[in-house]
Amino acid sequence: MERRAVIICTDSSRRGVFFGYMSEDQTDSDVITTGIVKLIGAKMAIRWGTTRGVMELAYTGPTAESRISDPADCVLNGVTSIFNVTAEAEEKWQKS
Repeated sequence: MERRAVIICTDSSRRGVFFGYMSEDQTDSDVITTGIVKLIGAKMAIRWGTTRGVMELAYTGPTAESRISDPADCVLNGVTSIFNVTAEAEEKWQKS
């Protein structure tokens, strides 16, 4: 199964920012419509540690100031946005 690295943000009642792998059979429009996504190897950004907002986590990855959780497979509800992750950022997420 093909997967892609993404950052998922959840609504204000959940207020989560997660990195993980979304299967290609989950389309962005379906995820936003239902608000539900399954992530493989998800990690939560407990503290972003960025100077340029959440999109920095997708573009360049976690910083030395970021605090990142251990990984787990999960299903998230309340999805509000999906960001594709660059190869550089993915590598940093994997090491965090």
